[in-house]
Amino acid sequence: METGIATTPFGRRPMSLALVQVNTASREIPEGALVEKWQVYRWLCEGKTIVGVGDRALAVLSGLLSFYPDDQISEENGLMVFPSNAQLSLRAHGMADSTLRRNLAELVSCGLIIRRDSPNGKRFARKGKGGAVEEAFGFSLAPLLTRAAEFQHAAEQVRADIRVLKLMRERITLHRRDIHKLVEAAIEEGAPGDWGAIWLRFRAIVDAIPRRAGLPELEWIVADMTALHDEVDMLLESFMKSTNPSANESQNERQQSDSNTDSTFVFEPALEKSCAAVEPRPAPDGKPKSYPIGLVLKACPEIADYAVDGIRNWRDLMITAAQVRGYLGVSPSAYEEACHTMGQEVAAIVIACILQRAQHINSAGGYLRVLTEKARAGEFSVGPMLMAALKANGSTVRMTG
Repeated sequence: METGIATTPFGRRPMSLALVQVNTASREIPEGALVEKWQVYRWLCEGKTIVGVGDRALAVLSGLLSFYPDDQISEENGLMVFPSNAQLSLRAHGMADSTLRRNLAELVSCGLIIRRDSPNGKRFARKGKGGAVEEAFGFSLAPLLTRAAEFQHAAEQVRADIRVLKLMRERITLHRRDIHKLVEAAIEEGAPGDWGAIWLRFRAIVDAIPRRAGLPELEWIVADMTALHDEVDMLLESFMKSTNPSANESQNERQQSDSNTDSTFVFEPALEKSCAAVEPRPAPDGKPKSYPIGLVLKACPEIADYAVDGIRNWRDLMITAAQVRGYLGVSPSAYEEACHTMGQEVAAIVIACILQRAQHINSAGGYLRVLTEKARAGEFSVGPMLMAALKANGSTVRMTG
């Protein structure tokens, strides 16, 4: 514990009660307390906005710490450093003398160092007979030792704020992507709703995002995005329910009708609503049986142009779809995920349908990912998509199971 050293500043430098409080606190050092000097410096660099210290002042503090001979600051090792302004300027990357004095004053006012001036204002150490320092005048690093826990807490708080800010930005990115692609898919599928107004609201929110937004601003943006996302989801959910009856009812109906192998399904373009409930019949092994290959080619004839030897069976269609996937700009991962979720045959049908309407789809890959997500949630049926392609081609099909 240091006592008997002058703490009032030399010359015209003012004294304040805040400095008196810092001086008093610096003398209340617990016995055996120590802190790694560069660790506490890193805490200060991270928590500088909370501590209230600037970058240039921290550069000067780094120079001061370089004059401290030990890695750990402790009362046993001494707490004083006493470099001249010329030496300190060199350690602070050649900082001008006036700037150096200003930043030293900032470190003092922030309570990070304590100025202990000699009677003439010079910085020096007076040594005893054995060479040990008996008295030193310069800057005390005691506040770094007594306030280390405070600086650590400030650094942790800043890191926590950064994590929250990152999560907020990620949520905004996800909302932007989802809303954009869902609205795009809704327009492509002809889902009812004022999608133009929703798109304008979406763009208004996006355009209002500042380049350097703080946490409060991002919270409002996330709230607006979430509300709009929920509205889009409700509209699409309502549309899906209107075009695809409840899963339980449709499954029961299929189980009852599938026992009759002579059942006949008639698809007419005019019966668009009834088409939504139609799914391929399950095969005896329990795997879904796909639509007839002829029906798919009648609805999507363009995919046959990409087949080397024509499309005679499902294997030919799946091979051709895998090639067409690249022409459409669909990534391998997106197509692999679609095959895993929908099944290879259904994914091939979807690629054929996308190819058939390629001129109307801005992002085939994004569109496929949207459909894959719907399929994963049990909200996608390839039947309406296939029937829409048939209708666009002006075809009337009668399919016998």
